[in-house]
Amino acid sequence: MDIKTFDSIDKATEKTVSSFAKLSLALLFMVVVFLWSYTSHGDVPNNTFLVIGAVFGAYMAMNIGANDVANNVGPAVGSKAMTLMWAIIIAATFEALGAFVAGGDVVKTIKKGIIDPALISDPQIFIWAMTAALLSAALWLNFATSVGAPVSTTHSIVGGVMGAGIAAAGFSIVDWGTMGKIAASWVISPVLGGIIAAAFLYLIKTKIVYKKDMVSSAKIIVPYLIAVMTWAFSTYLILKGIKRLIKLDFFTAAGIALIIAVIAYILVKPLIAKAADKLENTRVSVNTLFTVPLIFAAALLSFAHGANDVANAIGPLAAINDAVMNSEIHSKVDIPFWVMAVGALGIAVGLALYGPKLIKTVGSEITELDQMRAYSIAMAASITVIIASQLGLPVSSTHIAVGGVFGVGFLREYLDSNESRFLQGLRKKFKKHKKELDSMTKELDELEKLESKSKTNYVRIVELYKSIEEKQEIVKQEKKDVKEAKSVKYVKRDAVKKIIAAWVITVPAAAILSAAVFFMIKGIMA
Repeated sequence: MDIKTFDSIDKATEKTVSSFAKLSLALLFMVVVFLWSYTSHGDVPNNTFLVIGAVFGAYMAMNIGANDVANNVGPAVGSKAMTLMWAIIIAATFEALGAFVAGGDVVKTIKKGIIDPALISDPQIFIWAMTAALLSAALWLNFATSVGAPVSTTHSIVGGVMGAGIAAAGFSIVDWGTMGKIAASWVISPVLGGIIAAAFLYLIKTKIVYKKDMVSSAKIIVPYLIAVMTWAFSTYLILKGIKRLIKLDFFTAAGIALIIAVIAYILVKPLIAKAADKLENTRVSVNTLFTVPLIFAAALLSFAHGANDVANAIGPLAAINDAVMNSEIHSKVDIPFWVMAVGALGIAVGLALYGPKLIKTVGSEITELDQMRAYSIAMAASITVIIASQLGLPVSSTHIAVGGVFGVGFLREYLDSNESRFLQGLRKKFKKHKKELDSMTKELDELEKLESKSKTNYVRIVELYKSIEEKQEIVKQEKKDVKEAKSVKYVKRDAVKKIIAAWVITVPAAAILSAAVFFMIKGIMA
């Protein structure tokens, strides 16, 4: 065997060992959850499904960490505002903090009220349904992560609960009006996220990038942008992230956030001016002014996600715990600390072990990101949730973030195809050479029409034929270059198709899988 073969074997072995190590650590976490739940609930009657549910809850939480959290830090990593290692550390820390510090202490038994639990009279059947919902949602998230498709945790849980509910009590158990709103979010979330992200990027381009003196423009505009970000995230956190600690209406939250934003503007303006004085008048250099705000954005998005989404994601486990402990079905249940711990720690473990794959997908495999573009996506993530919550529109944080990535990519395509100097240069050369070709063709036609041709005429005709042939090749290639430049694609279409397909089938796929798991459990237990 040659050196290349040995090198290939070495890389393959390293990859296998790495995969085995990750799987081992993931299984170790699930085993710890199993042992703790079994020993702490050993004297509880009918505790088998509580232990099983705890293990499935741990599996679900790890899949949330591997898939859903990538949206919070992916753009920051893709723009190189932070390294992958620091992104994982920051996201894992703030996700867990969000869940423990501000996570909901009460959650609806059925996520978003998509089914009516009153139609399931037997608590045992209800426990089977919630177990099936939890496992099926986790399995779907696992599959989506393996193929590199960022999907909605909420939609996975919704599909799982719907499928198990239908299997347990028939189609009448589903609130189809609510399901219609959830289906609408497949369009609303990415479109709103994309429009808002594109709007912010366009503002940055017109006010900074397209200016002759970018540094001077950045000194003026960037403090305002940071203030807007401060307002948006403060409002977002007050409304969504710390609602367990304090619950305020939108106008009160927005007013408090405005005061915080003004303070932030006063503090950062001299800092930005000082930093800008050291910069070169280039886009790459000005981009660095957005690095620190992006790090804060990643942390705050992770905190809000942990506070707002973890409780909902582990809702079925809380429902199983309540049904086992009380032998009754309640519309709302308390979330015990140990259930929250399974969710929070599971997310951190899943993110650390398997998060990099989706972080890279969101951050670099859809479109190329820099700090300005990543800032626009972060703004879209916070502002879209604020707008949607006030209008009562159902949205998905995953769809918003990925929609924001689509938005900045498609805006780049539009702007570059219409305004780029490169394209203008191509057009100028093409028009010049096309004009020369037309002139030579016209001269050739006139010479060939002469009834009596001199020797000079024949020499010129030969020269023209040769020149026209060469010029035609040049014009043909330049025409092709102009066409390609006009349709420049900064968004990878294959990635878009794969992600959208995964979004559309998430609810039905999780529902079908959940129904199958429910019938399997019922068959085993009957």
